[in-house]
Amino acid sequence: MNLKEKYQKDIIPQLKEKFGYTNIFLVPKIEKVIINVGFGKHNKEKEYIANVEKTLNRISGQKPVLTKAKKSIASFKIREGMVIGAMVTLHGKRMYDFLDKLINISFPRVRDFRGISEKSIDRQGNLSIGFKENSAFPEVRVEDLNNIHGLEVVIHSTAKNKEEGLELFRLAGFPFKKEEKNKK
Repeated sequence: MNLKEKYQKDIIPQLKEKFGYTNIFLVPKIEKVIINVGFGKHNKEKEYIANVEKTLNRISGQKPVLTKAKKSIASFKIREGMVIGAMVTLHGKRMYDFLDKLINISFPRVRDFRGISEKSIDRQGNLSIGFKENSAFPEVRVEDLNNIHGLEVVIHSTAKNKEEGLELFRLAGFPFKKEEKNKK
């Protein structure tokens, strides 16, 4: 059973029961997934940018969009309109396929992975996950990599708060670690 079927058959009834939704349209759902890479100090290296575009294309199945700086920042040597990153936005079937792959294949391949922190969910119920290496994704062959780069995955949901978002992602199968309270 893929994630979309799981959402419709299992997750919707559980969320309706837990939060007392009367209408199916009130139930939070995953809206879109954004995969983002910032170039940082490599923003002038054409080969690095081409490598990032190629890996984003392989991971997502879509051509990435180059993002440009909105304003100049002298201390970072960035000028307005300069290319500073690449991103891909996934919707629909591609989004669910990517999330399936992320949960079942990519997370287990991350070295020393102990789960996602609950602090990764913001007040609006969206989840942000950072990867230090792009080699966690099965489409990226380690022998083809010229340089390893990190990437960020942001999962937008229609949840109204952190509690709803956390429950949605937990039921979807995201591996959250148990947060320990600091004892003084």
